Amino acid sequence: MDSSLLPTLAEDLPDDCRVAAEALNRGCACLSVDQRSLQRALEGGGSTLSRAERMSTRPHLFSDTMVFVSQAHLARMARTIAVVERIVAQPAYRKRVLAYAPPLARHSPGPAGVFLGYDFHLSADGPQLIEINSNAGGALLNARLLRAQQACCAPVEKMMPVPAAVEEDFVAMFREEWRLARGAASPRPLASIAIVDERPDEQYLAAEFELFRRLFEAHGIAAMVADPAELAFDGKFLRCRGDVVDLLYNRLTDFTLEQAPHAVLRDAYLADAVVLTPHPQVHALFADKRNLVALGDDDWLRAIGVSAEDRKLLSESIPRTEEVLPDKADAYWASRRQWFFKPTAGYGSRAAYRGDKLTRRVFAEVARGGYVAQAVVAPSERRLLVAGVEQDFKVDLRNYVYRGMVQLVAARLYRGQTTNFRTPGGGFAAVFPVPCRGPEGACG
Repeated sequence: MDSSLLPTLAEDLPDDCRVAAEALNRGCACLSVDQRSLQRALEGGGSTLSRAERMSTRPHLFSDTMVFVSQAHLARMARTIAVVERIVAQPAYRKRVLAYAPPLARHSPGPAGVFLGYDFHLSADGPQLIEINSNAGGALLNARLLRAQQACCAPVEKMMPVPAAVEEDFVAMFREEWRLARGAASPRPLASIAIVDERPDEQYLAAEFELFRRLFEAHGIAAMVADPAELAFDGKFLRCRGDVVDLLYNRLTDFTLEQAPHAVLRDAYLADAVVLTPHPQVHALFADKRNLVALGDDDWLRAIGVSAEDRKLLSESIPRTEEVLPDKADAYWASRRQWFFKPTAGYGSRAAYRGDKLTRRVFAEVARGGYVAQAVVAPSERRLLVAGVEQDFKVDLRNYVYRGMVQLVAARLYRGQTTNFRTPGGGFAAVFPVPCRGPEGACG
């Protein structure tokens, strides 16, 4: 890359770091992942995910490169998250969103919910919050990916993320969930965790479950990975394979525990016999897509006391989002090219549609309800050299958040409509912050 593409970062012009990041993403073809280091980080001394298995069953889990993001954009995302969390804590907000939530979401067990995922696109107007997820996967995988980064040139070396004890923060987070739920009623420390998902060995992120198990065990917490069918509730204790479970790390996508196989867990949860995190109320408060309608309702936000400064930031950072109602179907069809249609309780881009790709048949299902329409926000791009051919990849930025604090920011590179981990060259990628006062020069 020509060094002229990386502008001098003026001391009093924070936008320059944004320009620098864009130039690097367009012209710096660095490969930053040390594959041997990544393998060691994933195996952790065992056989969690061998290179052969990763290449055969999950070949596009990790990208070989990094994504450059300006410190100005990172800071604005953090400010937006802080504003959202302050509003979510308000009784008026909770009253509004819990009114359309399933009844189970009204149960308040205490924990704040681990691994909220705030997903952003970087538009010409800055970071745009496109959705919030309540059980965002990939945090530990991305923490391990950070261990495997290497500098490909001197200017990039100065931008490499400073190693942080993020895994220690993850363990502390689970212990805090235990404290929030049990408090003085149970002075003993957290002793056991079950990591639960349907057929966990078959999940695309199955390796992460095992990495978490080992992480907890290394910190003196007994842990196991299990299917919901392995749970039993005797009216007092939730057990997994006969052992009492203190805390259940919930990786299920049945966010309301309505499915029959999860009845045991639902009963134990309602009896407060286990600390469940994240839990149904967390999903209702943060991840229901209709909540973005509330967060974009400026008149209502003013009425409940949100400051003008916070309202301005939200208006600049959340794309216009509306609930799709049958009586407005014709208007949405006519303007469909400007909308992305998402199910209110969806996850992982399932049943989500770009309006310009919709058929009449699919739109008829959308128009029946259970969807929001969100203004299309084109993501930023990262140009890579894949098999000798330059290709532009879309970038999605995920902030892993606990109690309003950003623990880790990771990127996902993809082509097509959604982050599907199916594109050669794509997958999770480390984020390199570009300072607003930083190095001159560029990668070769």
